[in-house]
Amino acid sequence: MKAKILVFGSEGQLGKCLQDLAKHIDSAWHFSDIDKLDITDLPAVEKFISVLQPQLVVNCSAYTAVDNAETESDIAFLVNADAVGNFARVCKNTGSRFLHVSTDYVFDGQKNTPYTETDRLNPTSVYGASKRKGEELAIEANNETMIIRTSWLYSEYGRNFAKTMAKLGCEKPELKVIYDQTGTPTYAGDLAQVIIKVTADCIENKQWYPGVFHYSNEGVCSWFDFATQIMRLKKLSCHVVPITSEEFPSKVKRPAYSVLHKQKIKKTLGIEIPYWLTSLEKCLDRMQ
Repeated sequence: MKAKILVFGSEGQLGKCLQDLAKHIDSAWHFSDIDKLDITDLPAVEKFISVLQPQLVVNCSAYTAVDNAETESDIAFLVNADAVGNFARVCKNTGSRFLHVSTDYVFDGQKNTPYTETDRLNPTSVYGASKRKGEELAIEANNETMIIRTSWLYSEYGRNFAKTMAKLGCEKPELKVIYDQTGTPTYAGDLAQVIIKVTADCIENKQWYPGVFHYSNEGVCSWFDFATQIMRLKKLSCHVVPITSEEFPSKVKRPAYSVLHKQKIKKTLGIEIPYWLTSLEKCLDRMQ
């Protein structure tokens, strides 16, 4: 019998990239999103997982509307915290491994060196606070949970910064983009490859990696740098103008610095991580 892997949040960027890769893997992958299951309904989640009996559950689902979360905190915490704790608890009860995807927004962005997995969590937004609570609830309910924090996720799917810039760059002569927030763009296809590696180790080699890990592409840039490189790679004449965070109105104070330290995941999984610009070029080619 083929091993079963269950992915929640299958219609998001990361879920879509996992679906692409799963087509080439000899396991029984099951993909679920809100149209199949309300992840905030604990009895429904218990029944769904108990009937399927997957070896591994991957949670890519999240409430990601960062600005809206400030006024919709109830739903943000329901999806990003309560549902995650429920997943972890049900997985422990059914004997399934549980992998949860989290975010750099659990940090306040006040450092000037890459954030390690053990750095103090101090989110500055409701979204970040809800994701931190999700991590806490998952580990409390199931200390075998694996958490992968990532940053600035983009892909050829869904709504994201790279797709928006590529579209607007074709339509506008000039774009104003923030230059004083620094991090690392992460191609969802690369993170999906890492999750595939984790599933293979879990199912084929009986290896599991509980705890918190950081994953983003290599390198550092600002949103301005990111946008500038998109215009260059797509050969667009749109002029990108650098502005400060204060010049861009937002309900949310976003981390000024959110570069993630990735030595732990590189050493544990024995992987090399692509440079962000290399992965951006690959993604933009796929957007054609």
